Amino acid sequence: MAGYRADDDYDYLFKLVLIGDSGVGKSNLLSRFTKNEFNLESKSTIGVEFATRSLNIDGKVIKAQIWDTAGQERYRAITSAYYRGAVGALLVYDVTRHATFENVERWLRELRNHTDPNIVVMLIGNKSDLRHLVAVSTEDGKAFAEKESLYFMETSALEATNVDKAFAEVLSQIYRIVSKKAMESGDDGAASAVPGKGESINVKDDVSALKRISCCSS
Repeated sequence: MAGYRADDDYDYLFKLVLIGDSGVGKSNLLSRFTKNEFNLESKSTIGVEFATRSLNIDGKVIKAQIWDTAGQERYRAITSAYYRGAVGALLVYDVTRHATFENVERWLRELRNHTDPNIVVMLIGNKSDLRHLVAVSTEDGKAFAEKESLYFMETSALEATNVDKAFAEVLSQIYRIVSKKAMESGDDGAASAVPGKGESINVKDDVSALKRISCCSS
């Protein structure tokens, strides 16, 4: 296949984490993005797992290593190792369960306690296909994201709506930060910002579903 590269042949590697309550659809977002699969019978994740997918962005091969963990309290002990080296996060709630949205603030606080202040965070309202059951309005999600300087998108892992866009936009924003740092420091990249051998990213600016909120650019 033209343009095929071996799995370990990439220019940049970024670690992303998925966080949020149990049952909001983190594992299905991961499987939809990395394998284009959705499992209605998916069980709660036990412990930690991760998957990877490479995207071609601005002529560079960007490998995303995405970590997924259970949202249950009994797995809290893994936090520091889970967050270590993460440069992006998708903070997920279920639009049909208001309690999962209420807990977003606690997840965000934990994330910020364990990661670099420049981490790129996108708030994800998942299960947007269940419109008749919506308990959290798009406006409420946007308002919280705006208050906390997060990116925001509503997704449906079931219908594959906005899933690729959400991941691609997070990776794009990481690239902008890292490449800016690299230019300022006058070398090829800010190695400290990235787990692995690479460091940059840039996706096309056509993510129309994204409410662009100033984030992490200082």
